[in-house]
Parts: sequence; structure tokens; C-alpha cells
Amino acid sequence: MNTPLLRSLPAVLTVMAVCAVPAAAVPAAPAETPDPVVFVHGWNSDGTAWNTMAARFGEDGWPADRLYRWTYPTSQSNATTAAQLATEVDRVLAASGASRVDLVTHSMGSLSSRHYLKNLGGDAKVDAWVSLAGPNHGTETARWCDGTSCAEMRPGSAFLNALNAGDETPGPVRYATWWSSCDMINQPGGTVALTGAVNTRTPCLQHTAFTDDAGVYRQVRDHIGGTAARPRS
Repeated sequence: MNTPLLRSLPAVLTVMAVCAVPAAAVPAAPAETPDPVVFVHGWNSDGTAWNTMAARFGEDGWPADRLYRWTYPTSQSNATTAAQLATEVDRVLAASGASRVDLVTHSMGSLSSRHYLKNLGGDAKVDAWVSLAGPNHGTETARWCDGTSCAEMRPGSAFLNALNAGDETPGPVRYATWWSSCDMINQPGGTVALTGAVNTRTPCLQHTAFTDDAGVYRQVRDHIGGTAARPRS
């Protein structure tokens, strides 16, 4: 038998035994408290439209008191809604002690929130802004509904012309939009994307599916950049 090999065997066994001992678990660094998320729904809807997405944020570690499913009257002017949103954001900041919020919007909610950012000082109070299927440059389907807010969503309206004049994504806010070629509500299809934003085309999604789609949620979560918990795969 090989004598040198026998002499080295104890040392080899010692090394193997050491390597077999499980390494001590490294404690995870404390997660930062995420920005509060204010959800802004679209026309003829309310805050319950966000139930599925808010639940997913909760599963990923966002505290319930950082998730605000806001409801507002959708027939009024988007400028009026923007002023009410400003009050809501201030209320959330005061209640949470945070310095900024994240705004996650769907459909017409994109318009009032953009008015808030551009004209009411919201760009100093918002970190990330999300537009899911927002008619940012108008939609022809708004000609089929009545009321001030519907008229403002029509292409070429005075409200949209003012909103899109100059910089479409003002201030330090991190802007992002999501749109789908299967969205039959937003016509023409290029209405959602904004110059200066991260614009993402999704797989085939109908207009109301954006708030419930798991893939869109993961992308929104990653854009917001919260660190409340390790993201799900």
C-alpha cells in the first residue's frame, strides 16, 4: 500500500470534516422602510381596482400602512382630481413620516397625477411614478363617454395639450409607463409612452388587466425599487 498516502490521510480527513460543517448563517441586513405607495385608479373605477396589486406588495413585505388605495370622483376635471391628490399625498406623508411617495396609476389616473407633478409641486414629493395603460396623449374611445374628464381624455383637448407641452416628464421623478397593443381602450396605441420615461410594451393585455397581471406587478415593484423584503421569483 502507498505509505505516503496513508500518512497524509488524517490531514485529508480533517479538511473534509471542516468543509462539511455548515457555514453560520449570515444575518440579513435590516430592510429599509419603503416609500408609501399611493394608487390612483382610472375612469369609472375606485380604489378596489388595486386590491390584487396591493396584496402582492403586502406579500413582498410592504407594510399595510404604506399602501394607500385612494378613491376620487372620476367625472370631475382631472385638474380638480390633481388638487385632491396633492392633499392626499400631503396626508400620507404626514401620517407615515416619509419624505416622498411612489404613485402607481392606471388609465385616467395617469393624467391627474401628471398634472399634480407638473403644476402643483408634486415632483418634489414623488420618487417613482407609474402609468399603467394611461391615455397620456389621448384616446379616441373617450369620444364615447360624457363629462368633463372624458372630454379631457380626447386627443387634442386643451387639458392634454397643456399637459404635454414642453417636458413630458419634469423634475427628478423616475417615470415609467406600461402599454399593450391588445389594449382596445387606448387608441391610437402609441398614446401611453412618454418622452423621458422608461416605456415598456407588455404581452397581450386588455385595458383592465394591467392592475392584476403578475408580470406587470413584478416590473412595477422593481421600478419602485422598494427594499421591504426579498422579491419573489
